[in-house]
Amino acid sequence: MAKRKRNLDVAKMIKDGIGTGKGDKYKPWIKIQDVPSLGRSSRIRGIKTGRQHELLSDMERNYFFFLEYSDTVQDIREQFPLLPIEDTLLIAKELGVEHPKHPETGEYIVMTTDFLVTINYNNEFYEVARTIKSKEDLINKRISEKFEIERQYWEKKGINWGIVTDEEIDKVIANNISLVHSYKDIGAIDSFNDIKASDLKDLIYEFMRRIIDNTEAMRSICNEFDNEMCLEKGSSLCIFKYLIINKIIEIDITEKINVNKAISSISIIEKSIKKVEAI
Repeated sequence: MAKRKRNLDVAKMIKDGIGTGKGDKYKPWIKIQDVPSLGRSSRIRGIKTGRQHELLSDMERNYFFFLEYSDTVQDIREQFPLLPIEDTLLIAKELGVEHPKHPETGEYIVMTTDFLVTINYNNEFYEVARTIKSKEDLINKRISEKFEIERQYWEKKGINWGIVTDEEIDKVIANNISLVHSYKDIGAIDSFNDIKASDLKDLIYEFMRRIIDNTEAMRSICNEFDNEMCLEKGSSLCIFKYLIINKIIEIDITEKINVNKAISSISIIEKSIKKVEAI
């Protein structure tokens, strides 16, 4: 009876489109409320997909920001199911290891991979699967057994699979991207709702002119610009973040962004200027 119920539950989820689709149509197999998270779980609206992403740990969140900032990443599907479940059951049997079960019911569960990522490299699209795990957890025998099931599943699909550890995710870079991530669309920021597009473009260009080779603290530059242009306090900081996340200006992303200090080595990325014109 339990097996029948499991099959019905999985079938219903698939019928409801869970674990299928791409871009904004994708629905992750697992959501935050479904499992206890390791650290702070997050729901973040993606730039690349336009949908809400379900991230179950700090490490997943940090890696997600790396994917969002990458120019080659086209789509991000988190908590991706390894279906049909019969595939992973067979792999587990061949390996002689126990397939993951629900800790309370003892029923076999659908395994998932943290991220299935679509890459565009020289106009050629391919997918990679990535699992996020703390390096210290890799010595755990049971975790290694589950990873081997996962690895073989993706190998049979012809998709590159790999583990990303906390040591490979630079927290400074992740936090910097987090700081600017929500400023992708400057027109959606309240401070600029009543400003005409042409005037907003002029403001952005003038602000860019002010920050190049300026040795003052970024906050001081922004406060002065806000006052001079009669903008709401904090508006110029929004422009600064917009320029970074859209890669219209380039900074050293490996150094912590501290607006109370001068931001060194700011440069304009000429090919990205058209993003301002598109406002």
